[in-house]
Amino acid sequence: THDVAHQFFKLIVKQARDAGLMSAEHFTVDGTLIQAWASLKSFKKKGAKDSEPPDDPGNPTVNFRGEKRSNETHESTTDPESKLARKGDGKESKLSYSQHALMENRNGLLVDLRLEEAHGFAEPLTAIEMLEDNLPGAARITVAGDKGYDSEAFVSACRQRNITPHVAQNTSRRSSRIDERTTRHAGYAISQRIRKRVEEIFGWTKTIGNFRRTRFKNQQRTRLASYFVG
Repeated sequence: THDVAHQFFKLIVKQARDAGLMSAEHFTVDGTLIQAWASLKSFKKKGAKDSEPPDDPGNPTVNFRGEKRSNETHESTTDPESKLARKGDGKESKLSYSQHALMENRNGLLVDLRLEEAHGFAEPLTAIEMLEDNLPGAARITVAGDKGYDSEAFVSACRQRNITPHVAQNTSRRSSRIDERTTRHAGYAISQRIRKRVEEIFGWTKTIGNFRRTRFKNQQRTRLASYFVG
């Protein structure tokens, strides 16, 4: 039932591809967080029962001081499929889902869009899945990405699939998995410039598309909404 949105999305992609508007060689991957329709007050210890009735059933007072909370020990009573996540260091943690985009680099159009559980390895794992499902053939392609994709697992997975990883180098307290054999080519610099267009996609979905936060509970319905916005 909910897959109708995915089928509709694929037909729109096919229109662009049939019109010759989509690159078959150069792509970009990226991910973002979509806030779940659940507040942090609903994030409670699994199996715990309230010992006394709330002071305000509609908006109860909750004291989190001194309590260590994680996805392993806690879950939302409003939307148990959402996960506590944050986009980066210093950012506020929120109950979220992860949204992932595969963009072609010619016109910055979406090729694939996924909405998955939010966890630390969601971006590279989902990126590989999208690339496997959308590879145009045996010809070599390039895929751009930010520093989050500069990992041994993602780079190796790309090269095993005849994909040249044009991801940004992450040299913070470590060595990059991308060396001069890749960065010396002019195509790498072009990919690094064009990949930023994927942020326009997420920017549109969160502002014009009003999808910074979902209006639905559970992953299946939120995924449906994600495809329609995409």
